[in-house]
Amino acid sequence: MYEIRNYYYKPELFEAYKAWAKTKALPYLKRELDLIGFWTNLPDAPQINGETMDKLGSANITWILQWKDMAERNDTMGKVFQTPEWAEIFKDVPGGITSYLRMEAKFTEQIA
Repeated sequence: MYEIRNYYYKPELFEAYKAWAKTKALPYLKRELDLIGFWTNLPDAPQINGETMDKLGSANITWILQWKDMAERNDTMGKVFQTPEWAEIFKDVPGGITSYLRMEAKFTEQIA
């Protein structure tokens, strides 16, 4: 099972967020989770087909985690993001929690 996490982060804080993620968040996340990858958008505009998106547009941060099942995910996430170490890391996220304008987690299975 894979968890795809998409975030729309305040554009004016995006560069500061990337620096925070690289230096503070990612070392912890890589150590504590089965992190497949962590991506941030390039400055090029996304290519959108079909229905018009809302005012936020597409996510500018995506990361993917791998899990055995939902029970493992719920147990692990509950522990990893409640530690004093994560609290210390997260207190420095640029702009605080309100800088995450949208957070989405979807759960997928590989079919090919």
